[in-house]
Amino acid sequence: MATLLHIDSSARREGSVSREVSATFRAEWEAANPGGTVIYRDLAATEVPHLSEAGMFAAFIPAENQTAEQQAAFATRIELITELEQADAIVIGAPMYNFTIPSSLKAWIDQVVLMGRTAGVTPSAAGTPVTVVASRGGSYAEGSPRESFEFATTYVEKTLTELLGLKVNLVVAEFTMAAINPALADFVEAGAASKAKAHQDAAAFAKASAVGA
Repeated sequence: MATLLHIDSSARREGSVSREVSATFRAEWEAANPGGTVIYRDLAATEVPHLSEAGMFAAFIPAENQTAEQQAAFATRIELITELEQADAIVIGAPMYNFTIPSSLKAWIDQVVLMGRTAGVTPSAAGTPVTVVASRGGSYAEGSPRESFEFATTYVEKTLTELLGLKVNLVVAEFTMAAINPALADFVEAGAASKAKAHQDAAAFAKASAVGA
């Protein structure tokens, strides 16, 4: 049975473009995979703890020698890693906050990157398609004045590919704040067009990542 790992990290419950577009991906994926399983993590609603010293070093200590704190911290990592490894496809909602990703998503990444298992010579989830839905209040596209400030998709793509060996597809929605920020009033139409294309791209990637596609 096909499994989708769906992760949202936006702090916004209403009006979040990354949530809307990741939901489109999920709906299309479910339609293409009848009876499939979805593992959903809302990192804003249920926080993943930041990687601690106990969780970091427990991986190098035999289970029988771990402290209770190390066992609990490592159990969290294994739970998240197992979800990653079980997935046939992944979709991640990744809005830009202060030029990069939310700290909640960074925490998830730190927890699942485990050298010798998910990372290293033979990453355990290598080749799994992951669609990253990036949303930005303004524009950070190539050639834009703020191109050099884009650390969100750059970081996520490098981390997921170079460390975890995943196959990354990027879906980007820009000018998401144009309708409510007077300074971006001239870009309302551009924002609407970018959002519409993001939904289309997400749907296409969902169909392409369906099991047997």
